[in-house]
Amino acid sequence: MAQLVAGFGTSHSPMLACAAEDWTSSFLPRDKARQHYDFDGKPCRYDDILALAPPDAMDRIAPDAMRERRATINTAQARLRASIAAAALDALIVIGDDQEELFDHTNMPAIGIYHGVTIRNAKAAPAIDAMSRARMRFFEEGGEVEYPCDAVLARHLIGSLQTADFDISVSSSVPPGRHEGHAFSYVHKFCSDTVPLVPLFLNAYYPPNQPSPARCFALGRALARAIAEYPGNARVGVLASGGLSHFVVDEAFDWQIVAALHHKDAAFFQNAPMHKLQAGSSEIRNWICMAGAVEALDLDWISYVPGYRTPALTGTGLCFASFR
Repeated sequence: MAQLVAGFGTSHSPMLACAAEDWTSSFLPRDKARQHYDFDGKPCRYDDILALAPPDAMDRIAPDAMRERRATINTAQARLRASIAAAALDALIVIGDDQEELFDHTNMPAIGIYHGVTIRNAKAAPAIDAMSRARMRFFEEGGEVEYPCDAVLARHLIGSLQTADFDISVSSSVPPGRHEGHAFSYVHKFCSDTVPLVPLFLNAYYPPNQPSPARCFALGRALARAIAEYPGNARVGVLASGGLSHFVVDEAFDWQIVAALHHKDAAFFQNAPMHKLQAGSSEIRNWICMAGAVEALDLDWISYVPGYRTPALTGTGLCFASFR
């Protein structure tokens, strides 16, 4: 039977696609304009967060501090690519959310599996500034690319999860004008462009049908069982794409997640507080699902840095991990 031989986690922020020198200038206008949520899950604006910034906030976004974090990230990204390659996978199940890329609000599945033979990434558009250059690194310079998917494994997972009482939405192709979401294109552009994927969608971001943490963890456990039931000798991996906390960096909660991954703390993941899973932090659901899948594996390594980028300490908790 097939084996789940590896698990991985990776953030996918555009911060990972640009230099530390561009972090503040590129992201500050967007962070000033967007809706935020404080550590208690209450809606707030940038100025509200700025007013509560700690005395050492400017030290945390000093150029040397950000360059040091960027260096740590470079090492972690390279190590993750090497870990994926070393796992010699036949297929990689990528757990990610869609932000109106493949789906839209006429149809936003809570849980979905793509079972096409290939999935399309879009051609990059012209870049006019550092932010757009970072975003365009998720796309293809030379034109649209069709990446391989494992349609047979995908259909097996659909059937197995249906039997396990998960209602699975399915998609077999990419409609014209659409493309794979950034959670998946990041994997293709920065992690591996050769291993066939099975894209698994969790609606982390958009109410009202976001899966609960307990449901995400149970889905991960069901994925592990489904892989074990898959005929043949395939070597399968599972990867969580997204997170950790953003757009207000909740460093304390991020470190709790890291500790829970170390200790295989199922109760922590199953009972993760919903108010911590707002806005971009909602992508932590993808890690919760992955954690459920890799319970039988050991944490090989993990790297975390709080990706602060503005005086209000907005940014992204940037995390990378490998299980085997």
